[in-house]
Amino acid sequence: MAEKSFKYVIVGGGVSAGYAAREFANQGVKKGELAIISKEAVAPYERPALSKGYLFPEGAARLPGFHTCVGSGGEKLLPEWYADKGISLILSTEIVKADLASKTLVSAAGDTFKYESLIIATGSTVLRLTDFGVQGADSKNILYLREIDDADKLVETIKAKKNGKVVIVGGGYIGLELSAVMKLNNLDVTMVYPEPWCMPRLFTANIAAFYEEYYTNKGVQIIKGTVAVGFNSNDNGEVKEVKLKDGRVLEADIVVVGVGARPLTTLFKGQVEEDKGGIKTDAFFKTSVANVYAVGDVATFPMKMYNDIRRVEHVDHSRKSAEQAVKAIFASEQGKTIDEYDYLPMFYSRSFNLSWQFYGDNVGDAVIFGDNSPKSENPKFGSYWIKDGKIVGAFLEGGSPEENKAIAKVAKVQPAADNLDVLAKEGLAFASKI
Repeated sequence: MAEKSFKYVIVGGGVSAGYAAREFANQGVKKGELAIISKEAVAPYERPALSKGYLFPEGAARLPGFHTCVGSGGEKLLPEWYADKGISLILSTEIVKADLASKTLVSAAGDTFKYESLIIATGSTVLRLTDFGVQGADSKNILYLREIDDADKLVETIKAKKNGKVVIVGGGYIGLELSAVMKLNNLDVTMVYPEPWCMPRLFTANIAAFYEEYYTNKGVQIIKGTVAVGFNSNDNGEVKEVKLKDGRVLEADIVVVGVGARPLTTLFKGQVEEDKGGIKTDAFFKTSVANVYAVGDVATFPMKMYNDIRRVEHVDHSRKSAEQAVKAIFASEQGKTIDEYDYLPMFYSRSFNLSWQFYGDNVGDAVIFGDNSPKSENPKFGSYWIKDGKIVGAFLEGGSPEENKAIAKVAKVQPAADNLDVLAKEGLAFASKI
């Protein structure tokens, strides 16, 4: 069993790893100092492409087209880039043991990796219905989406079940994006979720009503207020029916499940301080263990704007936290200081001809503005969230880059807003004045 030593190791090969590698290169990392250890077989890529362009029936996205860091308008880091920089890309390698005290990682194959500084960028894994003991949840063609292998299985199954029936379990990000892309693939699509409206962690009832009607007009059937409690399969072991808690039974050739994710922190349990389901860090993504950093989905960090600590599962934070950690490592080595991480929460999605962005915090009273008719050719509407007399969050569907920047500024500046009716009438015009 081989043993290798590096000055810096990133465990995990997702979005954070790619952006961290670029920042290491910017900071002048020397050849042979940095390794990325990933259980995936490909160099870091922009994960959001998997639920969007990768599944398009025509002009589908494929690697190497969406390696990091193209998602933020940066350079595409191909495997050759890592080789040229002297960065070891150790792929198809799952770390099964981490001993932070001895600065040692062990792979499933028994190889040992030593480090001086470690960045934990293990990300999240999807919640599976088999984890909850749902009857028949191990049937064939019940699929999930997290990694490129999952996306490849989906592509194959869509081809095999041409014009078939798809049931999407879950009404969040994955549910909405995959319902749209499945419809584009000319499949019969039904979405099932237990909540009273879609994307309940972010959307108000008013915002959700627009998307639900828009999707319904596109031919997506939506069933709310119930859950999948079991699956029936055919003689080949392929799913054929979804049993709902309310007694209904839906035909299905494909089931795609998007019911959430959990951060991959098990390797480090009992070795680092944890909070809110993640690994607790400071504003530089340092953990409670010296020379160990945690970024992206696994990090619970100080949210300076709101004076609390949070864990954020989103690509924007994955990118920015990785860059911050690498800057902090080099600043520490050079005896310099850098600014604390001051993150403005940001979420976005694209489906059909729709595209929305959200910034800030969705707490307090919400007002809606603009044209939110699902029948409009080019709907453009938004929402502000007001708490303690200040706007703390802003959402916009159909915005231009300039308009999205304007609502981001509103959420960052948190201007006073006393009269909600006036704010609703002003709408986007209010943001352009800030």
